[in-house]
Amino acid sequence: MERDAPVTTRMMELITAGVLMTIGAVVMIDSWRIGAQWGEFGPQSGYFPFYIGLLIFGSSLVVFVSALFTKATTPFVGWTGLGRVLQMLVPAVVFGFLVWLIGIYVASAVFIGYFMRRVGRYAWHLAAIVSVGVPVALFVLFEIWFLVPLPKGPLEDMLGY
Repeated sequence: MERDAPVTTRMMELITAGVLMTIGAVVMIDSWRIGAQWGEFGPQSGYFPFYIGLLIFGSSLVVFVSALFTKATTPFVGWTGLGRVLQMLVPAVVFGFLVWLIGIYVASAVFIGYFMRRVGRYAWHLAAIVSVGVPVALFVLFEIWFLVPLPKGPLEDMLGY
């Protein structure tokens, strides 16, 4: 284990529990807004989501309080492990942005090509074939056969889709 770990397990438990408590609270508040009680004809539309939010909030509160009173300093992840996680996370976030910017098919080609070359260290010609072939196959599958529109960008607009 690395002694100078960037974050402890306790800190990650506090952060995760805090985020989940926030999600649970938002679900409860919004469910209450749309109706979370038992109406004349049965449960209102927010009834079950309210109690799911309450369950998420309550269980996260237990984890949060438990972590508050823990003095453990066990490392959650070392610098090496964090680097590996970021090596996957950063391109995934960039992919999400590219889907919004240039559409899912071109973004997928870039994403697959990047991972094949950078992580998999495949030859250029294999990376090019797969990174173009997979989005084309998915385009045919979703847009033409299933008629399910996915986010498109300027290239698909130029092609008339």
